[in-house]
Amino acid sequence: MKFNFRLIFRLLGILILFNGLFMATCLPFSFYYNEESAFSILASACITIILGMALVFLVRVNMDRELTKRDGYLIVTFGWLAMSFTGAIPYLLSGAIPEFTDAFFETMSGYTTTGASILTDIESLPRGILFWRSLTQWIGGMGIIVLTVAILPILGIGGMQLFVAEAPGISPDKLKPRIRETAIRLWMIYLILTGSELVLLKLGGMSFFDSINHALTTMATGGFSTKNASIAHFNSPYIHYVIIIFMFLAGTNFTLTYFGLHGQVKKIWKNEEFRFYSISILIISIFAGIAVFQVTDYGIESAFRNSLFSIVSIVSTTGYVTADYTSWNAHLTMFFFMLMFIGASAGSTAGGVKIVRHVILFKNSLLELKRLIHPNAVIPLRFNHKPVTKDITFNVMAFMIIYIMVFAIGSIIMSYLGVDFTTALGSVATSIGNIGPGVGSVGPVNNFAHVPPGGKWFLSFLMLLGRLELFTVLILFTPYFWRRY
Repeated sequence: MKFNFRLIFRLLGILILFNGLFMATCLPFSFYYNEESAFSILASACITIILGMALVFLVRVNMDRELTKRDGYLIVTFGWLAMSFTGAIPYLLSGAIPEFTDAFFETMSGYTTTGASILTDIESLPRGILFWRSLTQWIGGMGIIVLTVAILPILGIGGMQLFVAEAPGISPDKLKPRIRETAIRLWMIYLILTGSELVLLKLGGMSFFDSINHALTTMATGGFSTKNASIAHFNSPYIHYVIIIFMFLAGTNFTLTYFGLHGQVKKIWKNEEFRFYSISILIISIFAGIAVFQVTDYGIESAFRNSLFSIVSIVSTTGYVTADYTSWNAHLTMFFFMLMFIGASAGSTAGGVKIVRHVILFKNSLLELKRLIHPNAVIPLRFNHKPVTKDITFNVMAFMIIYIMVFAIGSIIMSYLGVDFTTALGSVATSIGNIGPGVGSVGPVNNFAHVPPGGKWFLSFLMLLGRLELFTVLILFTPYFWRRY
């Protein structure tokens, strides 16, 4: 089986072309604030658009051949890489991030909605560049919705078939013809939620520029802020609670949001993943709030709010900060570190393991105990009252094992590259989980500027690996993927 490289390059050209057009949307902010970076952004947009058009129009394609699964893996992985390489151009030309390694790290962190940053003084950057920084996360979040709902199930990745049948307008046997329809509906929800948060933040006293940037990065569960202190800069409970709500919504399966907007609220609560997601956040936040109240001088409401904000931020993999959870005490630091391995809902913009996998793994473990007592009994594993096939169960188990292996090996590699062991654990966990802040010297009030260049490239790889559900990238490193048959 041959790869359809011509069509792959053409599709990559389309992605690069759209990337350039998105860059051009930053120009109004540069012009409005009379910034010198306007020319750099314009030049970056032109370079990117020309490169994209060259691939689209100069590569002749035989349209009779369809894309195969193997073509799909290449498009998904190299598409993110192409976006990241071209997305780094505005940082380089404007001088905002002069080193290519740093620029690529910041851009990959943006498109993968990780939120890890090398910037030490965010507020000194031109507004046009800051908007581009936020926009990369919004683009990445928008792309991941379509990827997880429409593309990964076709490739058989990550057990995502579990919720495909629930997605609005699609069914497993008619998935491909309806990808466009599904994508449009989900993107409309994405736009509506982004616009709603923008308005609510503006009503809370944020400037329009800060409101639109934080709306973009909240809905993408990205966590890039326009302020050095992140959300802690805004000493407003109203703003904190608004962002908590939208982080929670962004971490919810977007197909459930679709049902909610169409008045089918019962379907939302019937979903096992959503029930576990919402109830666990509430219970954990209450206990964490009590602990924070005991070890800090916060009032009751402040302790609960900061606990709730930090928990929702980490579980949804947004990465915003209102307080330094590593400064509370060692037990709470370990607690928040463990939260980095949960992840939010499948079909959301969140990264991480995803709750659906934890639920399936937990249920399967309990059923194994039952099977030991009743070896001849047929006890099916069910999720949302539907049987889960062994293929999906094995897929989930393989994902969890590989995830832990990557975390362990990655931590050893980062230690070898020169960071202390705590920072190695935190940087790997937050990168593969697409969270942003970690523990150690990459904690909530720190950044990744001090990480060695080799470490930044490795963490960038982990961001991509985690964002694309591991298998999509790792399969490219296997010899049988490239073998002709």
